[in-house]
Amino acid sequence: MDLNFTPEELAFRDEVRAFLNHAVPAELKQKVHEGEHLSKADHEAWHALLNQRGWLANHWPREYGGTGWHAVQKFIFENECALAWAPRTVPFGVNMLGPVLIKYGNEAQKRHWLPRILSGADWWCQGYSEPGAGSDLASVKTTAVRQGDHYVVNGQKTWTTLGHHANMIFCLVRTNREAKQQEGISFLLIDMSSPGVEVRPIITLDGAHEVNEVFFTDVQVPVENLVGEENKGWTCAKYLLTYERTNIAGVGFSVAALERLKVIAARVMKNGQPLLQDPLFAARVARVEIELENMKTTNLRVIAAVAGGGAPGAESSMLKIKGTEIRQEINALTLRAMGPYALPWQVEHIGPEGASSAATQYFNNRKLSIFGGSNEIQKNIISKMILGL
Repeated sequence: MDLNFTPEELAFRDEVRAFLNHAVPAELKQKVHEGEHLSKADHEAWHALLNQRGWLANHWPREYGGTGWHAVQKFIFENECALAWAPRTVPFGVNMLGPVLIKYGNEAQKRHWLPRILSGADWWCQGYSEPGAGSDLASVKTTAVRQGDHYVVNGQKTWTTLGHHANMIFCLVRTNREAKQQEGISFLLIDMSSPGVEVRPIITLDGAHEVNEVFFTDVQVPVENLVGEENKGWTCAKYLLTYERTNIAGVGFSVAALERLKVIAARVMKNGQPLLQDPLFAARVARVEIELENMKTTNLRVIAAVAGGGAPGAESSMLKIKGTEIRQEINALTLRAMGPYALPWQVEHIGPEGASSAATQYFNNRKLSIFGGSNEIQKNIISKMILGL
């Protein structure tokens, strides 16, 4: 099923496809297709290519270096990138911090930080979760005490994705211990090279180094690195999370993964016929495809609301829940289709195309329903914001 695009939108889609056909290096495309972990240089190369084309910050206003695209154009771009097996843009600077600075940053912060995000001069990571504050972010314990023209930060962040590549981190810190949880939090930008910052790797189940712990010991941060008002950082945090949760839905990546699943299931045989013709398996594929088509429409509506100047609320939580469930179901079906060929020690010998990453992606993507606020927490948000419970 395809959406009904206007002639102008179809022309834009053709433009995007033409760009992706010649811009994405073959080696990089192969890595993405096979589910391999990308290096820092891989991410930086794709970042630079998009920035050179002017398509990096596709949801920023034009005056800050964005594209000025409308909702459907953004949807088309993300969808075509996924189908072309282009890398996913590292989201922390462009997709998360950028919108926060544009809405809540002062003019000096916008002038300084936004161009550096676009150029790649700064690689940002996110300092939200802590050992005792995951989905319950309001429980953060990392403190920032003001001393003259700087804050002194002490504490720990965890599950910091790609923090070992980053030179900057945006953090939720507690600046008032006496206030109610949300009212005593501030949003602070911290240089990772500052004395007292330590990054320790966390090795995941597949043996990869993607996430980290970050420790702060008497780290001095200039007061001008405070975004918004002191003790009002929860407003920035909630605004950023709506973007993160919408992006986690990963509509385009689910579309690409579903197409890949269909190719695999058409080749794998069961009882003398393609697995895709097996009634039970075909029914599961059809169900996830229907849910994905429904989510496409919802995602467009949410993007359109943001383009109109609003911020997604409960809708982003709905997308986060359904998007992560769909991606996990596709991963599960792919693993099932691969059967024993998904075992790591079988790959080098007889595995079909894509077998090398089936198990890795299945296990790694179990995290999707947990990070960015667990799906259980998202259901609480929906029940409160929509149902008033």
